[in-house]
Amino acid sequence: MKPDIPRIPQATTKRLPLYYRFLQSFDNAGHKRVSSQELSEAMKIDSATIRRDFSHFGALGKKGYGYEVPTLLEFFRKTLDQDEAANVALIGVGSLGTAFLKYNFQKNHNTKIVVAFDTKAPVEGTTISDIPVYHSSVMLEKLEEYGIELVIFTLPSRSAQQVADQLGTSSIKGILNFTPIRIQTTDAIRVHTIDLSVELQTLIYLIRNEHTE
Repeated sequence: MKPDIPRIPQATTKRLPLYYRFLQSFDNAGHKRVSSQELSEAMKIDSATIRRDFSHFGALGKKGYGYEVPTLLEFFRKTLDQDEAANVALIGVGSLGTAFLKYNFQKNHNTKIVVAFDTKAPVEGTTISDIPVYHSSVMLEKLEEYGIELVIFTLPSRSAQQVADQLGTSSIKGILNFTPIRIQTTDAIRVHTIDLSVELQTLIYLIRNEHTE
């Protein structure tokens, strides 16, 4: 049964998968207990931030003792729905999209790309990295057929809003958007945008200003 989760800050939410990943590493290494300081050193996140993040979920550890790795791992596994697989569709099979199909989320993830769409693909479908790729004209039909709730946008920016509008009539609940535009959708669809150019500019700024006041 999934734990009852209170409303938590978005920044904390984004760190939850990282906690789960590093806890898996500690568990695989045979660690039964871990402190916030040890997590801090491994993850390069301030230990106070880790303790504050964990405090949103109640008493996960003991002061002066730390956290039981198996217990914490089980908690985050349930919190992140790791037991419930999520089938994902990819829209736009260019260079970035093809890379996603080849990677397709390795083990220890509960998500998998099971179908993709592109305007250059045949209506009857083709296969890339063992994943069926169909023409965009049959997208809504195939999304329903595959039971998709989450899609990844790696299509040209000029087409992103139009495709998002089409998805407004579907059962899609989330879009992971790799285009630089801000997509408008219905309230039923949550959009998470990852603008690679912005991320790169942010990294450059941080590198160049790391030692300035």
